[in-house]
Amino acid sequence: MSHIITRNDAPVEQNWLKELANAISNPHQLLSTLGIDSAPWEKGLEAKKLFALRVPTSFVDRMEFGNPFDPLLRQVLPLDQEFEVHEGYSNDPLEEQDNDQPGLLHKYKNRVLLIVKGGCAVNCRYCFRRHFPYQDNKGSKTVWQESIDYIANHPEINEVIFSGGDPLMAKDHELQWLIEHIEAIPHIKRLRIHSRLPVVIPNRITDTLCQLFKKTRLQIILVTHINHANEINQALISSMQKLKLAHVTLLNQSVLLKGVNDNADRLTQLSEALFDAGILPYYLHVLDKVQGAAHFFVSDEKAKQLMGELIENVSGYLVPTLAREIGGRKSKTPLDLYLE
Repeated sequence: MSHIITRNDAPVEQNWLKELANAISNPHQLLSTLGIDSAPWEKGLEAKKLFALRVPTSFVDRMEFGNPFDPLLRQVLPLDQEFEVHEGYSNDPLEEQDNDQPGLLHKYKNRVLLIVKGGCAVNCRYCFRRHFPYQDNKGSKTVWQESIDYIANHPEINEVIFSGGDPLMAKDHELQWLIEHIEAIPHIKRLRIHSRLPVVIPNRITDTLCQLFKKTRLQIILVTHINHANEINQALISSMQKLKLAHVTLLNQSVLLKGVNDNADRLTQLSEALFDAGILPYYLHVLDKVQGAAHFFVSDEKAKQLMGELIENVSGYLVPTLAREIGGRKSKTPLDLYLE
């Protein structure tokens, strides 16, 4: 049976790898594909030198042709504001870069974050790890084994979080190795995977991957990263259905971004579209203050106002927790919505 799954699924895995290899890295090509004149944006396009452009064509296909202010495009298009240096912003807003164990962050008591891979399928311009030293936290079996040994020696840990970069940049056989070694640690109950890859390349959810999730004793939670309802198409919905059949819990975290989702109607549409796709809204993060992303900032006051309106628009289970992450804190910090 496993031979049949591997044989039948091989073309699908090749498909997502091919899509990844063909991702757009030239901002002029991106704008040309969308029928947008690049001349007004020329200065900003140079920001690709600060943080490379990368966006799969399957994600570009969901952008509105001819609209330079499309909310999906704004998440990936380099802009001249990225050259601005702002007080209160830093290259390490969550104070993660001095981790003692390469490739592993033990910020929270009962869980650790394993940096599986440094690369991403899409480079989001607001990424709080856009300056992270991935070269010092390489995703390899040697580093992974050191992390697994650390986890095994800390019985207070009951959950492992796969992060990155994007952990699903790892191939299925690499994830199988990791899962088998982690599930052999008796005190680990859950595996949480934070990934944007299934959003931008839905083909990443292969049959082999689903079988891995289905057969492990670990509870699997996939946290997607979707900021706007237009990111959800039928291909994504179909991939999420496959995961649900593999008994994977589906959650979503978003970032509140100026010009992308900073109004109540868009947040309402997002929550409704997520639930229609079988995904439960989990967190809505205020922006992590990373240098180069200040133009996405939405104030706490406006964030609270928007959440108040969202609560009036949707059922309670469709309301994500509004939160921020503060470097050095042992948990995320929910924002009190009480407005004086």
